[in-house]
Amino acid sequence: MNQDMKEVQKQVAQTPVETERIKNRKVFVPKVDIYETRDSIVLIADMPGIDEKSVDITLEKNILTITGSVEPFQMEGYSLAYTEYDTGDYQRAFTISDGVDRNKIDAAVKNGVLRITLLKAEQAKAKKIAITAG
Repeated sequence: MNQDMKEVQKQVAQTPVETERIKNRKVFVPKVDIYETRDSIVLIADMPGIDEKSVDITLEKNILTITGSVEPFQMEGYSLAYTEYDTGDYQRAFTISDGVDRNKIDAAVKNGVLRITLLKAEQAKAKKIAITAG
C-alpha cells in the first residue's frame, strides 16, 4: 500500500480518551483541521457517517471531547458480501485555553463533517495598539 493511501485511511486510536469502553468496537481518531481567526478558533473534524444525533461534544474543565458512533449500513433484502468501509466509534479530545469563551461554542454537522466554532473571550482577542510619534 502506498503512502498516500495510508494517509486516507481512518486512524485507529491507540488509547481512547481516558474512558472505559463497554462496547467491543473500534475507536477511530478523526482527522481535524484547526483554523484561527481574530475572533474564533474553528475545528473541522472528518467523521464519515455521523449526523447530529450520533455525535456528542462535551466541555469539562479545559477538555473539549468529541465522541461519535456509526452503525454499519444495512440494505434491506441484501446480505453483505464484502466491505472496505469500517464502522465504529470516533473519539478525540482537545485542551482548551482560558482564552475561549465557554458560553459561546457552536457546533454543526453536515455530510459527516463536524464544525466547532470556539469564540475567543474578550480579553483574549488581539488588540491593535496605536503608536504615536514621541
